Amino acid sequence: MQRFLIIKTGGTFPDYAGEHDDFEHWTARAMGLGPEQWDCVDVRVNEPLPDPDRYVGSVITGSHDMVTDEFPWIAATGEWICQAVAASHPLLGICFGHQLMAQALGGEAGYHPDGPEIGTVPVILSPEAKDDPLFADLPEIFPAHVTHSQCALTLPPESVLLAQSDHEPHQAFRVGRRAWGVQFHPEFDAPATRHYVRMQAEKLEAMGLNAATVESGVTETPASTGLLKRFAALCLTR
Repeated sequence: MQRFLIIKTGGTFPDYAGEHDDFEHWTARAMGLGPEQWDCVDVRVNEPLPDPDRYVGSVITGSHDMVTDEFPWIAATGEWICQAVAASHPLLGICFGHQLMAQALGGEAGYHPDGPEIGTVPVILSPEAKDDPLFADLPEIFPAHVTHSQCALTLPPESVLLAQSDHEPHQAFRVGRRAWGVQFHPEFDAPATRHYVRMQAEKLEAMGLNAATVESGVTETPASTGLLKRFAALCLTR
């Protein structure tokens, strides 16, 4: 059976995971995968990353850690990313995974100069997205869930910018033919995003934002969520 790899670089809040599972489960469900179709490697506890050729495609999750943290597992995962992209292995990085891909492949990740982005925001496709196999069928503007303090400050050389938002100029990019990074969270649903807003209410208020207003703007994001199932289909038809 063809299997997928989910690289776990972090998890949600423990109380929420206890009731709703964790990032890897959200990702697998949004991809339409059954439990027998995917493996998870938790790189934070030094589980070894396998040869990408063993899998039809891989997804790198988000994390509450920062790409600029000097943890050995971050550097090791960055090296694996370079090997996977060089081998044209289908790869999708989400939030932290997006930032780590950008940094590992020659760009730069760090704190967003204008502060965090959180809630449900409109994501705007670039003209290049019309010819991208993953993004081509998405609406020109679609809602997506976001929660991040760091971002891809600069994209890797020869990458293709696919989407942006008012706050974030690099919401999505592609490197080569089959490696994508997305700053937004296609695996999140509206209840998870509302929980993240509530957990970060003090941070939002310190930024001059009203947490209740941000939470009230959270909606479901079918176009964004559908990206994961589309990625799985592309992996299976390569």
